[in-house]
Amino acid sequence: MARPRTFDEERALDAAMRAFWVKGYEATSTQDLCDATGLGRSSIYNTFNSKHDLFRRALARYMDAMNTGQLDILEDVQRPATERLRALFTRVIDGEFEQRENGHSIGCLTVNTTVELAARDAEAAAMLERDLAKRLAALGAAIRSGQRDGDITADRDADTLARYLNAVIGGMRVSAQGGADRPALEAIAETALDALAAR
Repeated sequence: MARPRTFDEERALDAAMRAFWVKGYEATSTQDLCDATGLGRSSIYNTFNSKHDLFRRALARYMDAMNTGQLDILEDVQRPATERLRALFTRVIDGEFEQRENGHSIGCLTVNTTVELAARDAEAAAMLERDLAKRLAALGAAIRSGQRDGDITADRDADTLARYLNAVIGGMRVSAQGGADRPALEAIAETALDALAAR
């Protein structure tokens, strides 16, 4: 009979997610994960099999949490599209100032992983691609709604504008890690929204 686990696996996963989020995959050592989770090496490997498996699960957990909040905003058809996009930017900016370490934003685990691993880790790249497709679909649907209402420019197709907004958000997250303050991020968001406005 298997021994019952004497720790909260979900809590351990959250702690590991934070460790990877702050330091990145490569720079997070097994000892860092032990310190973060309060688990011994054997417990980590017995539960999660490998550092990579733990990272994969932590990344999936992060994506689910981020997407739930963002999709709730983007799919709220009771609000005009431009209001939904503005609310999304506000959520992103707020997140950058809530998730900090040593006075700096830790950015977005998805963006950080794209920079660190997408080109050399096929499994991470596949996860990132699926996540991106989900976000682009939601952004595109909101933009199409705004185009139908006449609030968002129809000069470019919705999918192109969705990729543009996704790139702006990624850039905002990196800028926050580099020290950009809230007014700077808000100005970027306003510029992006202005670029989408129907003339």
